[in-house]
Amino acid sequence: MSAHFRLPPTTAIQDTLTGPSGRRRRLAVLGICGLTLFMTYLDNTILNVALPAIQTSLACDLTALQWVMDAYLSVLGSLLLLAGSIGDRLGRRRLFLFGVLVFTIGSALCGMAVNLETLIAARVVQAIGGAALTPTSLSIVRDVFRDPGERDRALGVWSGIFGIATACGPLAGGLLVSAAGWRSVFWVNIPLGLATLMLAHRFVPESRASRPRRADPFGQGLMIVFLATVTYTLVQGPRDGWARPSIVTGFVLAAAALIAFVVVELRQREPLLDLRYFRNLPFTGANVIALLAFVALAGFLLVNTLYLQQERGLSALTAGVALLPATVAIAAGGPLGGWLVARYGPCPPMTAAGLLITAGSAMLLRVGSTTPYAGIAAAYVLLGTGLGLVNPPITSTAVSAMPANQAGVASAVAATARQFGNALGVAILGGFLAVGPGPSAAPHHLGNATHLPWAFLCLDGLAVTAVASFTTRRPH
Repeated sequence: MSAHFRLPPTTAIQDTLTGPSGRRRRLAVLGICGLTLFMTYLDNTILNVALPAIQTSLACDLTALQWVMDAYLSVLGSLLLLAGSIGDRLGRRRLFLFGVLVFTIGSALCGMAVNLETLIAARVVQAIGGAALTPTSLSIVRDVFRDPGERDRALGVWSGIFGIATACGPLAGGLLVSAAGWRSVFWVNIPLGLATLMLAHRFVPESRASRPRRADPFGQGLMIVFLATVTYTLVQGPRDGWARPSIVTGFVLAAAALIAFVVVELRQREPLLDLRYFRNLPFTGANVIALLAFVALAGFLLVNTLYLQQERGLSALTAGVALLPATVAIAAGGPLGGWLVARYGPCPPMTAAGLLITAGSAMLLRVGSTTPYAGIAAAYVLLGTGLGLVNPPITSTAVSAMPANQAGVASAVAATARQFGNALGVAILGGFLAVGPGPSAAPHHLGNATHLPWAFLCLDGLAVTAVASFTTRRPH
């Protein structure tokens, strides 16, 4: 009976993935994994357009609105490393199916939320499912596509789906909110999730690491404490005051948890995160850039969603259309970034991405309610192109630098950097809005409140360029 439940060896998996029929199955697996990536990223971008409607419906302030985003992002970021190691140990297909199911259930609960507290709780459920999906889907793609050239192309497609989801999100969110209210942005995940479950059950093969790591509950617990306290202090600090005891305590706990995490991981024989991998300069640089780039992406979407709807008075649908220059540029920048990586290595697209983020943010420094849209659209194109260019070299560099038998942990590190960047982007730039007259104030004051976020993103883009120039000088 035990043999019936034994996971098939890697060679058996590959036997089913060779030849013409095997190629079709590999492409099917890529499509299924891409669909989950599309679903999870769409959920983030589609939600941004719905935030003003949620704020009105649930009568909440900017800080509470940030928690709708960061409850998901912080939980997701804190569980990604654990999910990667669980997939390596218990089976990636098994964890993948679990993640799709839980994410779909969480989406249904979000759509049924009766108040802010139940919405935030449902977002946590969503995050548990999303944490199981993101690193596992990338591990499955890497395991299925064994030929290096074919694998690079598959990873390029996988990364490009991020741009497609980003491009679709604001417009889809505007359509749904205008037609059926903010709850519909969560309902849309249900048919996608059910379709993915059926397809994955049929096509995705089981795999796991030949020698998975042991569980590391202490490291995982410290990671959760660090990310949770950092997010809490950055979100609550602008509203409660930075000198408040709870905020100061949060910063102290975050610092202590980070120091303890490093000490514990260095002493573990098989740590949750092997810190020795960060001796690899390109790998470290890729993850730092991932964090910085996704701070910019999350902050850009949050600030612009509020600016377009509450400063310029646009509807959700019109705001989604207004964001198209940025989201289409993000989608187009992904394939271009993949092509540049294949031809010139990761440094040129990463460096160019940072400069474009800086240039686009600089163009928005003096934006107001009467700023001509043509100038705003031009800034969106620059920002979007930079944000699209940066993702393929991040994925390629980070995954290629890690051992093949730890694919789950490898992809989870890069995914954690992205999601932590997302959480920080919402917390930091939302905090900047709260310092000035935020969305709860008269709409015509919001334009002035966006000046500090854009100045911050100028520096963020310069940091991306500097890190890329220093860590990725030669093709990996």
